[in-house]
Amino acid sequence: MRTVKQVSDLTGISIRMLHYYDKIGLLKPSEVTHAGYRIYDDEALMTLQQILFYKELDIPLKEVKKIIYSPQYNKIQALENQKKLLMLKCNRLNDLVALINRTLTGEGVMSFKEFQMDEYFNALEDFKKEHEDKIMKAYGSMEKYNEFIEKCRSRETEIGEMAIKQYGSIEKYVKAMKKNYNSKAFDLAEQYDEFKKDCLEDRHPELKTLYGELASNIKKEPSSVEVQQIAEKIKNVVQRDYELFKLEAGNDHWYSMIQLYLLLPDWIKVIDEKYGAGASKFIGEALKFNLGGKQPVLETLHERLTDDLSQNPQAKEIQCMVAEIVNETKKQNEDLQIDEGQNYFGYMAELYLSDSIFIKAIEKKYGTGASKFIGEALKFYCSKECS
Repeated sequence: MRTVKQVSDLTGISIRMLHYYDKIGLLKPSEVTHAGYRIYDDEALMTLQQILFYKELDIPLKEVKKIIYSPQYNKIQALENQKKLLMLKCNRLNDLVALINRTLTGEGVMSFKEFQMDEYFNALEDFKKEHEDKIMKAYGSMEKYNEFIEKCRSRETEIGEMAIKQYGSIEKYVKAMKKNYNSKAFDLAEQYDEFKKDCLEDRHPELKTLYGELASNIKKEPSSVEVQQIAEKIKNVVQRDYELFKLEAGNDHWYSMIQLYLLLPDWIKVIDEKYGAGASKFIGEALKFNLGGKQPVLETLHERLTDDLSQNPQAKEIQCMVAEIVNETKKQNEDLQIDEGQNYFGYMAELYLSDSIFIKAIEKKYGTGASKFIGEALKFYCSKECS
């Protein structure tokens, strides 16, 4: 057992700060003597250590209190998460030290004026104060949002390059980011996340039963009567209970959700672990068949564009389809109040041509060579617009 002074001497935390932690209910003493002295046992010191780890990660004390006194709080898991965050921070600082050393020795000296990323990270921090409710819905906890920020810091050069290519400058990117945080798209993303959590965590009893029934029929054809009866029930429940799928574009949102089962590796892995190998593909195919060919306009346009990959991407017919895709994308972004940036389509062309993860997903969807074909067609379209 230690007195408040002994704890202060041991940890470097001032007595005044320890009193403040007591006052706000963050760290209560294990015992208060008749004389009014605060006494702390080993368990209290372990809690203080956790608090200091979170403080090092710049997590507000209010959020720290929510984390460590949550019924779901797990000290071992918390330490693992803190370790991961601190390693990301450490790696970023090591990169900065290495850059300084190279600069001091005259190696690789270059200007970073165009990468004024402080403004970007300040915006992420401000968002934490202004939209705590949105963060909690989107990330589940402030801790996970802080992990996201640290990951962004570790990729700041990559993010800076993207921002300049797509928006023209970091300043314009930050301005657009703030606008997009308040767009309809952000609200839709929150609703998607809520629905996905319900599916993964079995928070909707009726859907839990129906998805279980659907997965148990994996040996049947996705188009079979029995399977389609279950798929129809799932669609009806989803449209009944979730605003996202009641909207005018509800079928489009449902189509996008179905694509997760067929294309997104992380989602496929989780679903297969939950219901068995091949379950994600089976569920996706069953639900897609149930839509009866209904799909978003952009999906139809991309299927038309990639119908014959032997064509010249610069051909007039192909360029007319690209123009339709561009116009439809702009229309949808305007409806969702999204600032896409002055060179959005030029940037997308680069992704189709060079991003390995993006290429893999596109080729899985439209066939080998599809990503290169779309990228070259879009790149030529952008070059004509700029000329």
